[in-house]
Amino acid sequence: MSGHAMPFERWEPAYEAIRSDLGYDRADDERARDVLGSLLSSEEPLSLDDVALPGAVAVCGAAPSLSEELDVVDRADTVVAASTAADVVRDAGLVVDCMVTDLDKNPDVARELTDRGVPVAVHAHGDNVDALRRYVPSFDPKSILPTTQVAPVPPVVNVGGFTDGDRAAFLASAAGADRLLFAGWEFDDPTVSTEKARKLLWAERLLYWLERERGERFSVLEGRRDRIELPWLS
Repeated sequence: MSGHAMPFERWEPAYEAIRSDLGYDRADDERARDVLGSLLSSEEPLSLDDVALPGAVAVCGAAPSLSEELDVVDRADTVVAASTAADVVRDAGLVVDCMVTDLDKNPDVARELTDRGVPVAVHAHGDNVDALRRYVPSFDPKSILPTTQVAPVPPVVNVGGFTDGDRAAFLASAAGADRLLFAGWEFDDPTVSTEKARKLLWAERLLYWLERERGERFSVLEGRRDRIELPWLS
């Protein structure tokens, strides 16, 4: 399957539904986007056309179950890791082909990957402007794909997705994945905060939407589809 990013006009209603539900300020997200863009204004970061994620792509979430599901990662052609999933995959001696992060957990790993020429999709949102300013200048800009959840302003792109995990799936789809495999995903994790649980609900909704867009059936959604609602489409 050749990749193509979801046009922003199709993504925007989903973003607005998320923003309304979780109480985010669009202006804060736009400011973060512009800060990320300004940090890279004199550089040549990656564009979406520069990122190729072919074949069967393992989309690795950061749930504790990832360490027990590394066989999925091992048999994939390409591996996209969300946040600290990159640590687990690499510690197991497996290769991360792309990392997706908003820099809230392991910026040192993101920096090391960019130094090695591995694409890192660095996401800007209203709550991480300080982290962007602190860490992005220390990364190799030629390996950064700068992303936003509001309207894209070059060099910052919008591939769709909201949490690091589901954004990794949207990125893989946009970058040419033939099919998506999933490891390290737990939508019903009882250990997470109320806010994180709400974010996981949105991640589930967005993956269901992406599944429908791709005409695929994601293993991670088995037994869950009947109760997933996509309110921005109704």
